[in-house]
Amino acid sequence: MRRVNGGAGARVRRLVPALSWGPRYDRAWLRTDVLAGLTVAALVVPKALGYAGIANVPIENGLYAAAAGTILYALFGTSRQVSTGPSSALAAVAGSAVITVGVAEEAQATALVAGIALVAGVMFLLMAVFRLGWISDFLSRAVTTGFLFGAAIDVTIGELPKLTGTDGDGDNAWRELGSWLRGLDDFHGTTLLVGGLALVGLFGLRWLAPRLPNTLIVVAVAILASAVLDLGDHGVALVGDVPRGLPTPGVPDLTLVFDNVLTVLVASAGIVLVGFSQTAGDARHFATKHGYRVDIGQETVAQGVANVGAGLIQGMPVSTSLSASSLNDNAGARSPVASLSTGGAVVLTLLALAPLFASLPTPVLAAVIIEAVVMGMMDVPEMRRLRRVKPGDFWIAVAAVVGVLTFGVLAGIVIGALLSVGWLVYVTTRPQMPVLGRMPGSHVFRELEAHPDDEVYAGIIALRLESGLFFATADALNDRLRELVMASPAPVTAVVLDCADIPFVDSQGSASLGEMVELARINGIRVRLARVKPAVLAVLERDDVLAALGEDHVHDDVHQAVETQRRIDRSTPPGAGVTSVT
Repeated sequence: MRRVNGGAGARVRRLVPALSWGPRYDRAWLRTDVLAGLTVAALVVPKALGYAGIANVPIENGLYAAAAGTILYALFGTSRQVSTGPSSALAAVAGSAVITVGVAEEAQATALVAGIALVAGVMFLLMAVFRLGWISDFLSRAVTTGFLFGAAIDVTIGELPKLTGTDGDGDNAWRELGSWLRGLDDFHGTTLLVGGLALVGLFGLRWLAPRLPNTLIVVAVAILASAVLDLGDHGVALVGDVPRGLPTPGVPDLTLVFDNVLTVLVASAGIVLVGFSQTAGDARHFATKHGYRVDIGQETVAQGVANVGAGLIQGMPVSTSLSASSLNDNAGARSPVASLSTGGAVVLTLLALAPLFASLPTPVLAAVIIEAVVMGMMDVPEMRRLRRVKPGDFWIAVAAVVGVLTFGVLAGIVIGALLSVGWLVYVTTRPQMPVLGRMPGSHVFRELEAHPDDEVYAGIIALRLESGLFFATADALNDRLRELVMASPAPVTAVVLDCADIPFVDSQGSASLGEMVELARINGIRVRLARVKPAVLAVLERDDVLAALGEDHVHDDVHQAVETQRRIDRSTPPGAGVTSVT
């Protein structure tokens, strides 16, 4: 009985890591952890207001999500420095869902976004239970970079009318931008001045004093200026009433969620794909930096619980925030107590300071949003790297940008997934199959295209397949061999297939190789395999391909295969038949 109880206790401690580290917490860390948490709160509180604006929900809902994310992650997560809360990317996805559904009432928008957070949390938990983290690989880095870049531009265009006090509408970013440009003749001067100064302050402080909480400073100054200068009486729009206190927990309107289930599922899936990649990467980064281990499965659980919690208190989707986590680390966070401190500070803000945000000018909030998405989602260095390193990936990223701007952020998730899968199919079905030549004076065979002066032998084709031999590549290999045989200037007597880079073979690949061996035999061409992995050889043996090929046609390396063929091939006497391809 004790063993059962002990086993259950161990499982509970694994599920809630705070139960393990809490009793062993080193009190010497408390001061630095609390200071780090308060420092992060200075960043998180004003940012959360802006992220709520992106998601088209009341600004206090961003604070609800920040409180839930930081506190629940601290209890369930395994990273000591990670900070979880609303982010610009997830807010853009949720906001796009609100626009797609066409929700007009604030209460419905709140329910829809909370429902998306709840569904995303359930998806995270299912990923953890069934170990489905590999699903995130279906969004390539190039697609993710382009998607986030496009979403940032889309959000920025949506905030421009608030900076100028004008209108702007349209069913995509291009038309919305055109509408805003056409209405610039009616801009409100004071609104533009306030928004412009806020932008200068945000970007200027980031550049001149990056360690200062630029967003908190600008928001505090704006609230003070609004009260002193009566900006509301001068025609500048203000945020308006912000209720004090904590939300009442409850399940969001499930009828609204079920009525728009496809939109909710797409948005939630996008949040999980983007959020999981951020979470796993950031957790591993800080663990490596500080020399401890994280459990990625438990990190997925933590993100799931945090999103479920945010959804149940009318919040919005949450995930790891790299900027907040980096600030947490730089401020000296030693344990999840720092994240608990951040959550506590957010709760105190809701209880005591929330009404102060009522006089925050709307153009300042728009400036906060623009600065957040520009600095957090527009990865210009990565776009430059893609263009320099792999132009094809760069154009995939550009296609993702255009897709988001043309069809919207939500549709951009689907477009991004299709681009990723399409690219995966393309590269999988077109593996590299270089022709090999021998480096003069050695037994080394290498890519002939990169070394055109290497030696080749008349009538012998040496080829390497750099992929598994399976249903997606079998036809490509046959086509490549047929092409080389047809293009050979001398009658082909043998094909040597270097199998060193073939990690596996399936039934279709084995059957295709058997057909190739038989067809080659009919045409008087020998097939020789070199450097075959044991697992691959076992499949070929079970499928009788090895028997048809002949065990003496399987060699330890390409040089041995070529030399064996040269001795047999009477048309190529020893020492003769060597040519150079130039």
